[in-house]
Amino acid sequence: MSGEGSGSQAIRKLAPGKLIIASHNEGKIREIRDLLGPYGIEPVSAAELDLPEPEETGTTFVANAELKALQAADLSGLPALADDSGLCVDALNGEPGIFSARWAGESRDFGLAMQLVNDRLDALEPDVSRDAHFVCALALAWPDGHVEWFEGRVEGSLVWPPRGQNGFGYDAMFLPDGGTETFGEIAPDAKHAISHRADAFRQLVTAVL
Repeated sequence: MSGEGSGSQAIRKLAPGKLIIASHNEGKIREIRDLLGPYGIEPVSAAELDLPEPEETGTTFVANAELKALQAADLSGLPALADDSGLCVDALNGEPGIFSARWAGESRDFGLAMQLVNDRLDALEPDVSRDAHFVCALALAWPDGHVEWFEGRVEGSLVWPPRGQNGFGYDAMFLPDGGTETFGEIAPDAKHAISHRADAFRQLVTAVL
């Protein structure tokens, strides 16, 4: 789904040129660069500009993405794109959700985070559902405070032990519906075709590029 944060009806178009990627997550930055490659956009990461990471105080993926994009646009004077995404596990009432990165701790150890998810599921009844989905909210902000946002998702289930060295985050334990390989096993191009981030990007590209 998509939305727009300024109250006007028209979707604002993004002109070719520099775009701040409001992230310090190298995996996310790499995927976003790949997805933006064909559109004449010059991605520059927040880390390259030494922009600070704001505290993510929102209660939804969209709110956190908007918060990050607005700060980066304000500080850089350029349009900024932020991603907030996470894994939502049905049997865990949607957790880790917006706290997906925090479950990995300060060291961003997603091996630990995946183990924690699996341990939580194992502590429930033996035949507990392992259904899950990834959500990605993209917020595109301009220095004047205008925001467009787009939200994508992909359905799947969780496997254990994790499989594959591709991707990042929880990818190695996530098996998309209809697939036989986890996001950690499939090639990046194949993931880009079906992922939650790809779903949100398709909406963004259709609307603003």
